[in-house]
Amino acid sequence: MEMLMSTSEIFSPDHSKLINELGNERLREWVLRMQIIRAFEEKAEELFARGLVHGTMHLSIGQEAVAIGASAAMKPGDYLLNHHRGHGHCLAWGSDVRLMMAEFLGKETGYCRGRGGSMHIANVEMNNLGANGIVGGGIPISVGVGLSIKKRRSSQVCLTIFGDGAVNTGAFHESLNMASIWNLPVVYLCENNQYAMSMPIQKACRLNHLSQRAAAYAIAGITVDGNDALAVYEAVRQAVARARSGYGPTLVEAITYRWKGHSKSDRQAYRSRDEVKDWQSRDPIMRLARLIQMSDAEFKAIVDQARTMIEEAVEFAQASPEPDPDTIFEGLYA
Repeated sequence: MEMLMSTSEIFSPDHSKLINELGNERLREWVLRMQIIRAFEEKAEELFARGLVHGTMHLSIGQEAVAIGASAAMKPGDYLLNHHRGHGHCLAWGSDVRLMMAEFLGKETGYCRGRGGSMHIANVEMNNLGANGIVGGGIPISVGVGLSIKKRRSSQVCLTIFGDGAVNTGAFHESLNMASIWNLPVVYLCENNQYAMSMPIQKACRLNHLSQRAAAYAIAGITVDGNDALAVYEAVRQAVARARSGYGPTLVEAITYRWKGHSKSDRQAYRSRDEVKDWQSRDPIMRLARLIQMSDAEFKAIVDQARTMIEEAVEFAQASPEPDPDTIFEGLYA
C-alpha cells in the first residue's frame, strides 16, 4: 500500500492515465453533474432573491470539483458527513434533484420533509448522514461512524467534508487523534476555500498546507488542487483504498474558492473583485470539459440539460404540499 506523507507539495496525478481509466463517457457525466450542482445553486440564489426561501443559505459555486471528485471515489454503502455548504455534496452523492429542491423550499416531499432546509439535508437511505450547522460538527460524528464500521468488520468507509475554518476547532484535533489511535476507516476532506467566513486562511494558520496537520497524528496527509476534479478523485481514491485496507484515516486538503459570499448577509468587504475574477478564470467545470476535449456545442447541450432538470425540480417542489403543522413535534427528541 502506497503511503502518502504530509508534505508542503501539491499532489498532481497523471491526468492522461486517469482519463483513459475512467473513460470519456463517465467524465462527461461528471461535467453534467457539476453543471447540475451549479444550476441548482444559481436557481437557489434566484429563489432566495424572490423571497421564496426563509433564513439563509451558503452557496458552493466554484467548488464543484471537490464534490464530484470525492463522491466518484466512493462506493455504494459508504457514508457521507458534510457541512452547511453542502448542496453540491448531496447532489454529487446521487441525491434526486427534485427532492433536493423540495427540501430547499421546505416542502413535505423533501428529503427531510422540509424540516432540514438548505443547511441540514440528509439522505439516510443512501448513507448520506447529513450536513451540520455547527462548524466542524460532522468531524466528531465521523469517529463514531468509523468505530461502528470497524466493530462490525465492514469494508465501508466514511467520507467527512468540512471547511478550512473547522481545522482550528478543538473537535478537529480530538477527533483526528481518536481516529488515529483507533485506526478508523475515515477520509477527512477539508475544502479550503480560502476564507472562514471573512477570515483568510493565511491569518488563521501558519502552515503552508492544512494537510501538514496530519503529521501530528501520524496519519497520511495530502494537498490537491480542489478545482481539478481528477486530482481530488485520485487523492480520495487512494485515501479510501488505504482505509479499506486497514491503514486508517487520511487528511485530504482540497484548495478551492467560493465565488459567492459566505452567506446571504455577507457583503464581501474582505476581498477584491479582481481576486474573485482570478479564481473564476479557473472554473472547475470548464477545466474538466476542456481536459476531455468537449466541444462548445456539446458543453452548451449539457448546460441546457442541467437547467431543464432544475426548472423541472422547481415545478415539482412548488407543486408539493407544505408540511402539516400538526406534525411539528414529529422527530423531536429533546
